[in-house]
Amino acid sequence: MTITEYYRILDIPQDSSIDEIKRAYRQKARMYHPDINPAPDAKDMFILATEAYEFLIANFDKIAYDDEAFKQAMEDWRKYRQDRSRQRARVYAQASYVKFKNTKFYRTTRILDGTTIIFSLIISIALIIYTILGYLYRLKNPLPGQENPTFFTFIMLLLLSIVFFVIAVVYLKIYIETSKKRKKKT
Repeated sequence: MTITEYYRILDIPQDSSIDEIKRAYRQKARMYHPDINPAPDAKDMFILATEAYEFLIANFDKIAYDDEAFKQAMEDWRKYRQDRSRQRARVYAQASYVKFKNTKFYRTTRILDGTTIIFSLIISIALIIYTILGYLYRLKNPLPGQENPTFFTFIMLLLLSIVFFVIAVVYLKIYIETSKKRKKKT
């Protein structure tokens, strides 16, 4: 297989982001999983889609460069990981689609990740606290030769921090709702 063929299998352009690769794989996995698709070639297409996904994710950083490191990554992939990827995909193809969706491998294709959302929530809270405490500290302890920080700058930084916090809360709410739906389905 070539890199162009891997992109073609997932029906995505070669300049796709990691999120686009994950999204495309989830669509192809659902489309070709033998538990859902009774077509004779569905299992083979599922295996190829899984192989393409694993290669593109594992070598995403190297794909941008057409140099020796990329050629070495392709060679290593062919030698060691391609057969393992196909074997794993065969096992996933034999399982029911519901069991496949609950595998650790399939969960890596999710775009909303609980850890990332919690981390962004913590960072946004830290930004709000840092903005408020930093402004108060600068008011009490001004630097010699410099004027006090402007209130406008403080408000802009605080608003930016609050926007970041609201976005993190919205994503957390969406993540919790989708997790509940997933649990109800299984």
